[in-house]
Amino acid sequence: MSIARITRACREIGGKLGCSGDSLHDWWKQARQDAGAQPGPTTAETARIKALEREVRELRQANEILKKASAYFAQAEFDRPFRK
Repeated sequence: MSIARITRACREIGGKLGCSGDSLHDWWKQARQDAGAQPGPTTAETARIKALEREVRELRQANEILKKASAYFAQAEFDRPFRK
């Protein structure tokens, strides 16, 4: 089946279902990827990538906080009077 025919069918069916033809085409394409009939990331892979990206972002934020806290406490150590 040609891409033009699939796109046309998605537009016609999408209109009957109350959604855009582009949305229906995207769902159809993702279903084919999930089934392994078309190359591309599956829904599970996409979700895992998003979760890993979120984790990396959170770890970078935590690392920045720790760096700032370390610098603060290091400075406080220098400001403290010397004791024998």
